[in-house]
Amino acid sequence: MARKASGDHLAGLAGLAAPLALTAVLIPFRVSLPNTDAALALVLVVVAVAAAGYRLAGVLAAVSAAVWFDFFLTVPYERFTITRAADIETTVLVLAVAVAVTEIAVWRRRQQAAAARRAGYLDGINAAARAVFAGSSPQAVIDEVCGQLTSLLSLSGCRFQDGAAGIGRPPELLAEAGGLLQGRFLLTPGPRVQLTLEQRLVAVALADQAAAALGGGQLASRQ
Repeated sequence: MARKASGDHLAGLAGLAAPLALTAVLIPFRVSLPNTDAALALVLVVVAVAAAGYRLAGVLAAVSAAVWFDFFLTVPYERFTITRAADIETTVLVLAVAVAVTEIAVWRRRQQAAAARRAGYLDGINAAARAVFAGSSPQAVIDEVCGQLTSLLSLSGCRFQDGAAGIGRPPELLAEAGGLLQGRFLLTPGPRVQLTLEQRLVAVALADQAAAALGGGQLASRQ
């Protein structure tokens, strides 16, 4: 959490400073440089800041770009006043495009994070399935599933108990195979987190893997 806050602060500072630095560089050329070219350069700076996926940094960069474009690169110079309609349109476009780019970057970052989470969920299910199909002992599979559940649900503890379902205290996750109850995972919640439907479904799938191992072990013992 501290690392994320530090990243937010650094990105926010970059969002404020980068457009100002670019407009300062362009000041000697502002008479000959078309304002549309300067605006495009500022949008590219905002794109670079927004690429990190921090909305606040992107918005700050967009506002900073529009403000310093107005102050340094439009007539009258070094005043927060715009006298030409074309410059007004360009300033508004700089702000609008920069904000739009920021939203796209934030959406892309969220999609990447969601894809990474789904890949992690699949890896957990695959690890449990490999333990089952490799003929690992039921206890080894239970230990694997407990570890995966602890990571998936941010638990502070997880243990398996044979027998019938309890009363839900502590929270429990039933392990069933072939319509037969093999036992239950007793879950000790960790820090308060809001679980998604996707996480709950993955947890059920993991419990099913443990139940399959236990059901297979019982069948083998009968034979």
